[in-house]
Amino acid sequence: MTAGNNGADTPENDDPFAHLYRSEGGEGGAGAGAARQPGVPRTSYNQVRTVGQRQYGTQQTAQPYGRQNPHYAAPETLPGGGAGDRARPAPPAPEPRKGRNGLLIGAVAVVAVVCIGIGAAMLTNSNGDQGDTAQKPGPSPADTVKPSDKPAHKPTPGALPKDDAGALRLDGGAVTAKDVPGARTASGSYVAGMNTPGASATWTLDVDAPGQYKLWVGYGVPGKDANLTLNVNGQALSRPISLKNFAHAPEGAWDKGWTRSWSYVQLNKGTNTIKLSCENGNQCEVNLDQVWLARS
Repeated sequence: MTAGNNGADTPENDDPFAHLYRSEGGEGGAGAGAARQPGVPRTSYNQVRTVGQRQYGTQQTAQPYGRQNPHYAAPETLPGGGAGDRARPAPPAPEPRKGRNGLLIGAVAVVAVVCIGIGAAMLTNSNGDQGDTAQKPGPSPADTVKPSDKPAHKPTPGALPKDDAGALRLDGGAVTAKDVPGARTASGSYVAGMNTPGASATWTLDVDAPGQYKLWVGYGVPGKDANLTLNVNGQALSRPISLKNFAHAPEGAWDKGWTRSWSYVQLNKGTNTIKLSCENGNQCEVNLDQVWLARS
C-alpha cells in the first residue's frame, strides 16, 4: 500500500456496512466471488426498491396497493380457522329506550280506560232500558194502602192587604192632612185629629182564610207615648193598641216621631172591619199614615 493508495478505495467509495451483506467466501458485489473493481463503491446485495417489489432470490412483480395477495387465505378457510369466530359471543341486543316504553304503557292505559268507559256506558244503558220497560209490582191483596194525610201541594198564600190611612173611613172629627212632613204615603198625607174623643178611622179588608193576624199601624207622635182603642168586627178589644215613642223623638217634634207598632187580631174568612178610635182613657195625640196585615 502506497502513500497515494491507503486501501482498495477512497473513503467516499468505501461502504462501511458491506460486511453485513457479504456472502461466504468473499466480499459482496455483483455476485459471489466477483472481484471488486477499483474506483467502484461496494454495494449491498439488497437495493432500495419500490414499495411492493420484493426480491428474495427470485424476481417478483410489484403488487398494486390495496389489491389482495393471491397467496392470502382467509382464516376461516384454514383448518380450525372458523372455530374462534363461532366461539365468539354475539354482541348484546340494544336495550329499548325508556321513552318508548313510557309511550307504549301510556297508550295501553288510554285504551284500557276507553274500554272500561264503553263497558260502563253499555251496562248503564242496559239497566236503564230494563228499568223503563219493567213494570213495578202493585200492592198485593194482603197489603193495606193508607191514604196520605198530607196534601199534594201547599197553596201559595196570597198577598195581604195594605192601605194608606187616608183611604180609611174617617169619623168623629178625624181628617186628612199634609202639614207634618215624613208621612210614608205616596201623597204624603196622613190622618190627623185623632185626639178628639169619638174620632175614629175604620179599615174594611178581605182575607182568604180565618185566623190570627198581626195588625201593623204606621203613626207619628210628638215625642210622647199614645194609644187607641181597637175594635174588630164590632167587638172592642180589652187592651188598646200601644203607640209609643219608639223613634225617641223630642217632645213636640211631630216630624221626628214617625214609627210603627202592631197588635194581634182574630179575623174571619172574607170581609172584616178594624176600627181605631179615641175613647175615654186613651192617649189620643197621634197621627196615622198606614195600616197593613202580616201573618202571625
